[in-house]
Amino acid sequence: MKELPLAEVYRLIEPGPVVLLTTRARGRANVMTMSWHMMVEFTPPTIACVVSSDDFSFGALRDTKECVIAIPAVGLAEKVVAVGNCSGRDRDKFATIWLTPLPAEQVAAPLVAECFANLECRVVDTRLVNKYDLFVLEVVKAWVDPGQPKPKTMHHIGKGTFVVDGETMHFDSRMP
Repeated sequence: MKELPLAEVYRLIEPGPVVLLTTRARGRANVMTMSWHMMVEFTPPTIACVVSSDDFSFGALRDTKECVIAIPAVGLAEKVVAVGNCSGRDRDKFATIWLTPLPAEQVAAPLVAECFANLECRVVDTRLVNKYDLFVLEVVKAWVDPGQPKPKTMHHIGKGTFVVDGETMHFDSRMP
């Protein structure tokens, strides 16, 4: 074994696919790239996510208490990285990165047409926001694009490096 710097640990415990988080506040839609999230509950589907207080989306999420988590397939990788490399403070990222906002049904934040899944969410717990920038969201409506039946997702492992979903394995399970 070789010692690993503690600042590199996050690269080993990657939380899931890179997603896009959309918000709408004061009549303006925004989108950010996010990879720090995890499932908390199955029913109702509940997700915890970290949105840094330095991010433009933080204020909108805190104020409106709603968002959309849009899940892109690997074919959107360049756009996903472009979204993550600029701020919504000074530009309309939907327009400049050529993403298509669609109206959601339960929340004001837009769906992202190019993504294979979109999850409309409401904030249900903010107790860890001040200390960790961690929001707990309940999914109130979920959408999938039947035109993207077997999408591959991308996973951020740090320093501009991503891995793509690989081989699928199946084992018998006793879990529901």
